[in-house]
Amino acid sequence: MIRKATIKNTILPATVFLCMSYSGQVNAQTAETSRPNILFAISDDQSFPHASAYGATAISTPAFDALAKEGVLFVNAFAAAPQCSPSRAAILTGRNIWQLEEAGTHGSLFPKKFQVFTDALGNSGYSVGYTGKAWAPGNWKQSGWERNPVGPEFNSNVLDDVPYDGIKNVDYSANFREFINAKENSKPFFFWFGCHEPHREFEYGSGVKSGKSLSDATVPDFLPDVELVQNEILDYNVEIEWFDKHLGEMISFLKEIGEFENTIIVITSDNGMAFPHAKANLYEFGTHVPLLISGKKFFRGDRTVDDLVSLIDLAPTFLELANVPLFEGITGKSLLPLLTGTLAEKNSGHRDYVFTGRERHTHARPDNLGYPCRAVRTKDFLYIRNFKADRWPAGDPSNNEIPDHVESKDIKPIGLGYSDIDDSPTKELMINNSSLFSELFQKAFAKRPAEELYDIKNDPFCLVNISDDEQFSEVKSHLKMVLENELKRLGDPRVSGYGDIFESYPRFGLMRNFPGFKERGEYNKKYMIKQE
Repeated sequence: MIRKATIKNTILPATVFLCMSYSGQVNAQTAETSRPNILFAISDDQSFPHASAYGATAISTPAFDALAKEGVLFVNAFAAAPQCSPSRAAILTGRNIWQLEEAGTHGSLFPKKFQVFTDALGNSGYSVGYTGKAWAPGNWKQSGWERNPVGPEFNSNVLDDVPYDGIKNVDYSANFREFINAKENSKPFFFWFGCHEPHREFEYGSGVKSGKSLSDATVPDFLPDVELVQNEILDYNVEIEWFDKHLGEMISFLKEIGEFENTIIVITSDNGMAFPHAKANLYEFGTHVPLLISGKKFFRGDRTVDDLVSLIDLAPTFLELANVPLFEGITGKSLLPLLTGTLAEKNSGHRDYVFTGRERHTHARPDNLGYPCRAVRTKDFLYIRNFKADRWPAGDPSNNEIPDHVESKDIKPIGLGYSDIDDSPTKELMINNSSLFSELFQKAFAKRPAEELYDIKNDPFCLVNISDDEQFSEVKSHLKMVLENELKRLGDPRVSGYGDIFESYPRFGLMRNFPGFKERGEYNKKYMIKQE
């Protein structure tokens, strides 16, 4: 269950605890430094509140839950984007996606000019490494990076067998051990555990095979509550549990080598669950993600925080924890005042607003066009601006007049259509039974108005657009102004007159057989509009 707590105890300020020396017994692996180790665990496509510490049912995350008792559990944390690579780029740079050029869209490039916190930590004396999924998908080599922006790779250890199809055979915990054994003993570490799960595909029925009951599956209100979807929810839960299993093994290893007390552990996800109306959307289940930060040696735990936070706040948090100066361009705000309790003592909040955005996801429309939108979230409301409301938000439907003949290995058929939604049994069910699930189908697949507004407290699944309701006209006007001012302040091309530049950026994933531009890895010169 979610615990509410006020911060009343005396908390050491950051400047004090960062100077504290490690009091535990030093062994061969222990860094003789006051700077903490950081283990960053990020799952792939996991929505809030899908961990048992949040009260989710039919899912067991004992490692997450144990850390929640020792750490700070966030209930209003948001990814900068509802897709993998732009969200991960935003985490690394501490910037919003509209500040990141090619890295702000999915599966493109990561311009070398953007600094990342992993480099800053490495340059300051940290050992840095990752296992699993780092910044991806996309092409970092062509941008001039010598390695993935996250750091050196540790992926050589693999498992002979996995419990279900769809689960990667990467032995995450063994790779973590290899990293620790390879690093210099005197250095603190930052390690990125990028779990591939619960990214699709899932083995259908794996949840039931694991012993779960369909009657315990919690189906969000934006999906049909039928047996097929219940199965898919349980299958998704199984893959979250796989993430938690490896996290638990890493924690056990840290305890074994005497480094657990000196390690701050941060757990989150890059974006929401891969179901219709969730991933690749700025709705709650697309951007609202779990977040837990544990480090009882450094700040008091067993607390729940409901302040609005963004994952772009992690970069400045990591740098401040490591006593490393912030580099230029960071837009995020350090979470340290929330962790140490200084904000509560000042009776002030971390943020009044969280901003999110989305550009192209997959090749889902003619000419490789995206679906640009931006949003502002308060504790009570979500306002979304859809810049190209004439386009299909989930991608164009499959058109039988478009030939499926494929001549290039880089071009594949359109298939089900609506390609910005990951293919799945649930997606296929909703498309093939669109009249039966008409209302839910319309919400997930149909075109949307230029403006959307949702009353989150009364409509957490974002099903009733109240943007035209006079009762909420002042709320809408205010949030529209707040969003526009923020986008202008940060130079978003979408409000600066050259937004089509996002349409020009290359995509390195497979292209589909839509009309118009479909050259993999190439710029679409038709849209290369530069700022005057």
